[in-house]
Amino acid sequence: MALRSLRILCDVELPGEDPIRIWDGSGGTFVDGEGNFYRPAQFTEDALQSIQAAINGEAFTLALSLISITQSAADSIWEYDETTSVQGSPFIVKLQILDEDEQPEGEPIIVFTGEIDNLDVVDEASEEGIMSMVNLEVTNRFTLRTVTNGAVLSDVDQRARSEILNPPAPDDEFCKRVPLMRDQTISWPNW
Repeated sequence: MALRSLRILCDVELPGEDPIRIWDGSGGTFVDGEGNFYRPAQFTEDALQSIQAAINGEAFTLALSLISITQSAADSIWEYDETTSVQGSPFIVKLQILDEDEQPEGEPIIVFTGEIDNLDVVDEASEEGIMSMVNLEVTNRFTLRTVTNGAVLSDVDQRARSEILNPPAPDDEFCKRVPLMRDQTISWPNW
């Protein structure tokens, strides 16, 4: 049996711009099975756990920090965010399976889709030079949004929001089911 590996790919769809495509690594540019070019960017140590929690539905917000990004790339992200807000831009995480020759096998598998809620670019100076880090907060359709007064959006607002974020998905029943479960009684042990 041949050994296979995976690449974690991230696509950021910015309005009016080409998508920003990055992969978790430092080995140079990666080309996926569809011919898209991905720039290397190392994720922080806890990023893989955050991605796994978001994929499994355990976390409704994906907090991701990208390190080892070139200063020019970080500067262009920062300048873009200053002129055009990236809030609400789609963020997609995909897995690309590689064959024994480290070549893409099939199409990438989409494992998480969300929207950028916040973006922050930080530069840190050290003896090796300036290191740029991009911090992203990405929300998915299950995030209960709050309004400025701190109240959570109503069931109607939440369903309308999920309809906009993911039109082909079935109607979001989350806000209907939670209150129903509050009134249920669980008997244990069930004999």
